[in-house]
Amino acid sequence: MRATRTVQKILANYEGEAPGVKANLCRMLMEGRLGGTGKMIILPVDQGFEHGPARSFAPNPAAYDPHYHYQLAIDAGLNAYAAPLGMLEAGADSFAGQIPTILKMNSANSLMSATAGKDQAITASVDDALRLGCAAIGFTVYPGSDSALGMFEEISALREEAAAKGVATVVWSYPRGEALSKDGETAIDVAAYAAQIAALLGAHIIKIKLSTDHLEQAEAKKVYEAQRIDISSQARRVAHCMQAAFNGRRIVVFSGGAKKGEESVFDDARAIRDGGGNGSIIGRNSFQRSREDALAMLGKLVDIYKGKA
Repeated sequence: MRATRTVQKILANYEGEAPGVKANLCRMLMEGRLGGTGKMIILPVDQGFEHGPARSFAPNPAAYDPHYHYQLAIDAGLNAYAAPLGMLEAGADSFAGQIPTILKMNSANSLMSATAGKDQAITASVDDALRLGCAAIGFTVYPGSDSALGMFEEISALREEAAAKGVATVVWSYPRGEALSKDGETAIDVAAYAAQIAALLGAHIIKIKLSTDHLEQAEAKKVYEAQRIDISSQARRVAHCMQAAFNGRRIVVFSGGAKKGEESVFDDARAIRDGGGNGSIIGRNSFQRSREDALAMLGKLVDIYKGKA
């Protein structure tokens, strides 16, 4: 597999990394229908842990089967497939080497009380990722949570171990918790802050949510207004989040969120593309549709990122 100039340029931004980490980043960037373009679409399937099986898979019962997701990612020509330990183990042998995988190493669940605080439990190890042939580990942090500092310490240690073993790190940086309002979870100043935190933690790939034009932090709002930072459109907000990710020196993919209409999914992808983002990490909006509809939608997303739609 020979890396394109575009991919080589992206890899050059990771100056402190071992060859094994860069090889795994290259492996994901060169995979599938977007291989070599610098754009990515990743299938994440951790929602069974987060939301429960019926809420996640009942809209498309075939998706209860872990093999379904491996095959969907392969047939759609995606760059990678991310899931918790059990999901990956359930198909690791059947699909070995056919799609780069990302081991999601921590998880929460919706059975906990509202007073438990926003946190996640570590549910896998870096050695599990090596055993399963994963290209990367994945880890969620919650900026805005009272538990955030502990989560930062956990991913710092895991990232160091993974890098020493040649495995890349993807950080889900999802603002939520006691310090934020509901609107604040997707505010542009908070989203950009989340991207910066993930980059500073050493993430090789950053996953954040698309943002609104709401400004949550009073002190940040003063700066946005004084410096006239353009947050008027989704594409401009994506561009600002890319600035926060070391001025685009880190790969940033944007979450698809809850299932919605296809045109909304396509509009989001165009904004990500036009704002200079690296792509989408899209779960429920793909696997909660029928296989036929999901493949058609993912195919159009590939065309959008290639500038054809």
